[in-house]
Amino acid sequence: MILKEDSTEQKLRGAYYTPLKLAEKMVDFFKKDASIKSILEPSCGDGVFVDALVETQFLTQNRKVTAIEIEKNEAQKVAEKLKNNPNVSVVNRDFFEFYQKYKDINKYDLILGNPPYIRYQYLEEKQRMEMAEILTSHGMKANKLINTWVGFMVACVHMLSDNGKIAFVIPAEILQVAYAEDLRLFLSNKLSKITLLTFEELVFPGIEQEVVVFIGEKGDSEKGIRIIELNNLDDLENLNIYANGFQKLSHVHEKWTKYFTTEQENQLILGLKNDDRFQTLSETGIINVGITTGNNKYFSVDKKMVEVYDLTNVVRPLIGRSSHAHSVFFKYDDWKKNVDQGKAAYLIDFPDTPIEKYSQGQKNYIELGEKNGDNTGYKCKIREKWYQIPSVWVPDAFFLRRNNLYPKFVLNCCDAVSTDTMHRIKFNNGIEPERIVLSYYNSISFAFTEICGRSYGGGVLEILPGEVGNVLVPILDCVPIEKVKEILYQVDEIVRNGENIEKALDLVDNSILGEYLHVNEETCSMARGIWKKMQHRRLKRG
Repeated sequence: MILKEDSTEQKLRGAYYTPLKLAEKMVDFFKKDASIKSILEPSCGDGVFVDALVETQFLTQNRKVTAIEIEKNEAQKVAEKLKNNPNVSVVNRDFFEFYQKYKDINKYDLILGNPPYIRYQYLEEKQRMEMAEILTSHGMKANKLINTWVGFMVACVHMLSDNGKIAFVIPAEILQVAYAEDLRLFLSNKLSKITLLTFEELVFPGIEQEVVVFIGEKGDSEKGIRIIELNNLDDLENLNIYANGFQKLSHVHEKWTKYFTTEQENQLILGLKNDDRFQTLSETGIINVGITTGNNKYFSVDKKMVEVYDLTNVVRPLIGRSSHAHSVFFKYDDWKKNVDQGKAAYLIDFPDTPIEKYSQGQKNYIELGEKNGDNTGYKCKIREKWYQIPSVWVPDAFFLRRNNLYPKFVLNCCDAVSTDTMHRIKFNNGIEPERIVLSYYNSISFAFTEICGRSYGGGVLEILPGEVGNVLVPILDCVPIEKVKEILYQVDEIVRNGENIEKALDLVDNSILGEYLHVNEETCSMARGIWKKMQHRRLKRG
């Protein structure tokens, strides 16, 4: 966690100012709407949206804008710049306070802007309470993961008139993160039309923050949701927002990334979920995060450290990072290769015995940790003995948490353990591990992995244990175990040799799904298309 005192002023304020080109285009979407009279900008910052309203001649005698800004200096600058414009009113106030006072009095036909992106820990206690009140009063949960832009969206939707519109620049997190689940349901219930403009390139220069333009409209008849994918801001020039049709909007907590797929593709996904030839990975066993050491750098060591501090009898084989996994079978020889390359391939697992029984080298290592402050992290500090890691057990398989091209599902063949950079899986009794690992390497399961996971940033796919559990895999009980092992060894060779993973998918699609489960070629082909489309979109942000 980044401490508040170590953060930049920009991060504390969540102030990432919108390019004028984007602000002007957002205003232009509503220029011909005669029903718009009252406008609100809830966090005007340097006034770019107000400038856009003025520059595009959006403000007329009958159209007036109220601009809220918490920072006194910024509010004064905007007010001074527009002091001769009677259609603009600048208010120096915290928007959450403004909302609480006027939420049932003022209604607006258009609310637009770029709300601040401030993490919970950076808020003042008063602001935390105000945002919690906004969320809970609308049936939503308030927790320490929620960012201020969520509170802004809920409050602003509440302040819309009966046919009001909202247009915000917000983090692309709205599409997928768990803490926005309640927000997605709230928006689907309150708005009749939702349009999302996404960008393959980053909108804010020099800032690794992926954003979308969210456009929502109230109304009597529900149209649904549409996602329009753009390369960059230049594509806005020729954008006809009305050329794209809507998909029916599900009133659920589900991720909105599913709307990147077509109606036909969504029907395929729904059909597969109801196909008794498939199951979710959660039905095959327990899926947990890897071992939470509290300090991976301290507890993950290389061969030299093992020798220097006499750790041989208190370490376990470790597959500690995604770069340690180059295969489907993680064998002793694979682990030994990592050791010989100087990787931190050992996990220290100090026994629950009196420290007096430890060797002098082991005591020295513990003292080194205390000297360097390795014992001061939260997870270590709350333990009775900070140097003893809880919940250490050997899994049957590993599933990588963060991935580039695709996640690897790795069979544990050498009693290795993993840190929380990987998930660990213990299969149910009676399950042959090879069947489940092979069942993952096919087009359908790869498509579900992209759908269930999320774009973490930099093009990385992150997938959490619960999301891994939702990945659909074929049930291979009808396939002879000899055939399973034969194909799995071929998949392993493809992965080991760094060949195109589609070669493995072709192999399993044809020789297992087609031959034994009678899954038709069209289904596999469409699933492959979903995987590649979602993967391509993610990697373009890398």
